[in-house]
Amino acid sequence: MRVPHVTDLEGVDAAAVGIPFDTGTSYRTGARFGPEAIRSASALLRPFHPVFGLDVVEALSIVDYGDLPVAPGDTEETFRRVEAAFAPLVEAGVFPLVLGGDHSITLPELRVLARKHGPMALVQLDSHTDTWEAYFGQRYFHGTTFKRAAEEGLLEPNESIQAGMRGGLYGESDLGDARVLGFTVIPSEELRALGPQSYAELVREKVADRPVFLSFDIDFLDPSVAPGTGTPEIAGFTTAEAVAFLRALRGINLVGCDVVEVAPQYDGPGQQTALAAANVLWELLALRASRV
Repeated sequence: MRVPHVTDLEGVDAAAVGIPFDTGTSYRTGARFGPEAIRSASALLRPFHPVFGLDVVEALSIVDYGDLPVAPGDTEETFRRVEAAFAPLVEAGVFPLVLGGDHSITLPELRVLARKHGPMALVQLDSHTDTWEAYFGQRYFHGTTFKRAAEEGLLEPNESIQAGMRGGLYGESDLGDARVLGFTVIPSEELRALGPQSYAELVREKVADRPVFLSFDIDFLDPSVAPGTGTPEIAGFTTAEAVAFLRALRGINLVGCDVVEVAPQYDGPGQQTALAAANVLWELLALRASRV
C-alpha cells in the first residue's frame, strides 16, 4: 500500500512487520523472501473496503515497521531476536500485521502478545494443524508451533479453531493430537460444508470477546491459485472463498495476525501467491479497522 517506513510508534495504530525466516521449514525453503514479495504485491491495494464501507487508511494510522532481525540457521536465537524487537510494537499498543516467514515465527509473536493480553484464542486458516511434538528431532519448527504455544499457556485451545486441514497424514493421530490439546479442528471438507457464515458463528461461539490471534498460512489456498509456498496441498480454497471466510469474522477482537509461508521463488510469473497474501493482510487490516 506504499505506507511509510516508520520506526517511531507515536500515534501509530497498525504496523506491517516482516520476519524473513525459513529455517523452520520441513520441505521447501524460501519463505525468508516472503515479506519482500508481499510488500511488492501490496502496491496494487487501495484503501477503501467496499463491503465494510470504510477507508482502512483513514480508520487506522498504518506504517511499515520494516523487518525484524533473525539468525538464519538458528531457530531459538531467531525467536529471542524476534521477541526483543517485537516487544516495543506490542507495548506501544500497535496492532501487528506480520509478514512471514515460515510458520515457526508465530511462536515468538504469541509469546510477546500473551504478555500483554494473556492467553489468546487462535483462529487459524491452514492446511496443517502444526501441532506435532517434533520433526527431525526438533521441537521448534513450523510444524510444532501451536503445540508449543499451548504448552506455554499462550493460547486457550478450548476457545480456538483450526480450519482448512487437508492432505495426507503420517498417521490418524495427526489431527487427533490437536484435538487432544483442546483445539477445534475443521477439515477442509467440513469447512466447505459449513460455509462462511456458519464458520463465523462457530468462531464467535468459541472466542466470544477474548483477544484473538489470526494466523493465515498461505497453503490454506489451493496451489493452483497460490503455488508459491513450501508445503503445498491440493484440493485447497480459492481466494474468493478465503476472503469470504475472513469477512464473515467481522467483529472479533483481533489483537494480532500473520500471513506466513509465502515462498516467491515457487510462484507464478504474475506472483499470484504474493498478491493473494497482500490482499489477505488487507482484509485483516479491515477486520481490525471495523472493530475500532
